Amino acid sequence: MESFVSLLGIVIGLCLLIYLAYKGHSIIWVAPLCAVFVAVLGGLNILEAYMGDYIRGTADYIVSWFPAFFLGAVYGKLMDMTGSARSLANKLVSLIGAKFAVAAVVIPCLLMTYGGISLFVVVFVIYPMGYAIYREADLPRTLLPGAIAFGAFGITMTAIPGTPQIQNIIPTKYYGTTAAAAPVMSIIAAILIAIPGYLYLEWRCREARKKGLHFEEDKKFVEKTIDASLLPKWHWLSGLIPLIVVVLMLNVLPPVLKNAGIVEWDANQSIVVALAGGIIVTCLMNIRQFKILLPAISDGANGSLTAIMNTACAVGFGSVVKVVPGFTLLKNAMLNMPGSILFSEAVAVNVLAGATGSASGGMSIALETLAPQYLEKAVAEGMNPEYLHRIASLASGGLDTLPHNGAVLTLLAVSHCTHKESYLDICVTSCIIPVIVSLLLAFVWGIIA
Repeated sequence: MESFVSLLGIVIGLCLLIYLAYKGHSIIWVAPLCAVFVAVLGGLNILEAYMGDYIRGTADYIVSWFPAFFLGAVYGKLMDMTGSARSLANKLVSLIGAKFAVAAVVIPCLLMTYGGISLFVVVFVIYPMGYAIYREADLPRTLLPGAIAFGAFGITMTAIPGTPQIQNIIPTKYYGTTAAAAPVMSIIAAILIAIPGYLYLEWRCREARKKGLHFEEDKKFVEKTIDASLLPKWHWLSGLIPLIVVVLMLNVLPPVLKNAGIVEWDANQSIVVALAGGIIVTCLMNIRQFKILLPAISDGANGSLTAIMNTACAVGFGSVVKVVPGFTLLKNAMLNMPGSILFSEAVAVNVLAGATGSASGGMSIALETLAPQYLEKAVAEGMNPEYLHRIASLASGGLDTLPHNGAVLTLLAVSHCTHKESYLDICVTSCIIPVIVSLLLAFVWGIIA
């Protein structure tokens, strides 16, 4: 009976967390409030649960991942304020053209997220460009958030091997893998997500034209123009080269140094070095804008605090959940689920990412609790841990994009669109399709692995 009441507390606590986050309340106070609720129904001492389990879980996450959040935010802000990211995006648009409006928005998003730029930064950089593209193509601007989400929130965040996004780095801590884990599965996943997602967005554009829908100006949006004459013609390279540097320093440099017997880095150290390299290259290529560099670094540093606190507080909530009696029932249900451990992991990560509204937060909670058992079973079955890594990463990018997700709320706020107007496209391309793909690959690989 005690376990059942505790389980009920977990469910109610999660629902309360989702509801309050969806309403736009800060998870910094919502998460501990919901954690206290879970602790009470779980029979824990409130102060001990808050001061001990909650604070410890939050602090441990910050200690582990603050360098990556900090450097990633600084790197993204530098690319934004120097105009490097915008120059690259404009170059791609000039090559693709507004005739292919969806591709002209999606491809820059993919490149920037694969190059290590935070998806939150990508939203702010791409929206003004996408706004101009959809205006020229005479497409409803309410379709734009779906294209941005498709490019920024999924494929290059979780699927493409070697991506420096934190959702691909977290599993390395638990499975001893690298950012390029399970490349074959990764590429298949990227294809399975990319093709139906892109076709869906193109279909939505065709349907809009058939219905006679047109672009309507956003009265709240003020377009900012950049005087291209003040920038060198090659400035778009200052947006591309740092991205390449980050990817190469993350995936190529560490094994080279290891094989040469110079130094061996773990994934956390590798991502710090890679992002630092991207920052240095961005600064050097924009040295003529030296007056902007220090303010950009300061803005990025300040922004990183909010970003990591939001995620860390969600993890702190999970730290309380995993010590109450009801979680034992959930854990046993996951571990004893019919099918392979890959399918069990896909379900667990999807559910927790959805509950917290955070890909990295939900995945951290799931792996902190279940990864040791999954790894033990994988070793016993002769399964490559890289599959566990990739499935965890893929699953984190599914249900996380439910309506209360922070990135979704930011995207809709920036684009001045409502959930009713634009969430359907976000849901189909960044939630439904990735969930289906993660579960499908987990099922198939669980049979053939």
